[in-house]
Amino acid sequence: MNAITLAVATRDLLTGEAHGVNEDVELPLASVGKLLLLAEVAMSIEGGILGADEPVELLDDDYCAGSGLLTSLANRAWTVGDLALLTAAISDNTATNALLRRVGVERVNAAAAALGLSRTRLLDRVREPRGPEHPPTFAIGTAAELVSLAVLVSGEEGWQVLMRGWMRQNTDHSLVPALVRHDPEGGWLANKTGTDDGVRTDVGIMSGRVAYAVLACGPPGSDHELATAVRQAGLAIASPERGLQ
Repeated sequence: MNAITLAVATRDLLTGEAHGVNEDVELPLASVGKLLLLAEVAMSIEGGILGADEPVELLDDDYCAGSGLLTSLANRAWTVGDLALLTAAISDNTATNALLRRVGVERVNAAAAALGLSRTRLLDRVREPRGPEHPPTFAIGTAAELVSLAVLVSGEEGWQVLMRGWMRQNTDHSLVPALVRHDPEGGWLANKTGTDDGVRTDVGIMSGRVAYAVLACGPPGSDHELATAVRQAGLAIASPERGLQ
């Protein structure tokens, strides 16, 4: 890949108005792929398949470097709800792997497909580092499908409210909302970001009104340009004429 690819999809939750650029291009998602896991876990909790208070023992193979805190904490047992919150709030890779082991990648992808995400899927667990013997990336997908997931998460069914609550705890506002004046309290933003070498992604709901998916991918070393492109897309999404600033 010799140039940056920016894919953007938005949906106004009040009017249904939609906009997109390269929204059907399939791109690597980095940790935004964890949204598929969170959706499956939330639906399973609502359906009684999983209990939010079910304990999950961390195994040595679950531990993964990169984002998160569990690699530095002594406790080896956490609930499903704890692990989901850690995945959403700080993108904890170890929490993600423990949940994936509990529910399975195939089950996550089947749930995503049932929600209409046929090209957005997990390819593997989280790995740091990722070797040539592994799938090339954690997850791939399209902005069009991911904005449809964000629209779903804006709903009022039990699993949607649960998942949106997890996403509201996300601590990373450095991409789409970075240049936008916003109140970090009060549910203004529910989002999930993804960061990898040559990848910057952000999917969520802004101001309770606009669902968005912004995916940027480029060659190694292009991270500054990618972050800038995603932040500029955030300004466009929250432009004054849309009444979001």
